[in-house]
Amino acid sequence: MLVRYFAAARAAAGVEEEHHDLPDGTSLDGLIAAVLAVERPEPPAGTPPLARIISRSSFLRNEIAVRDHSAALGADDVVDVLPPFAGG
Repeated sequence: MLVRYFAAARAAAGVEEEHHDLPDGTSLDGLIAAVLAVERPEPPAGTPPLARIISRSSFLRNEIAVRDHSAALGADDVVDVLPPFAGG
């Protein structure tokens, strides 16, 4: 699965995107656990830790919103992590 990070999630993750080799049927919660298990450098000053950002984020699976964290994902899916945005 390809995970793409945006805004504060990108800063906290330290990368724009990364691949996770997880089997078909892995839930969004399973992917989140894999993302949070990666050892990362400290985020830049003023950036919350990735776990806090993810807990407040929205997710897109292949550009479609996913609200059910038990939803099964496919190995070739693209998951976007969208932290809350300010402004309009």
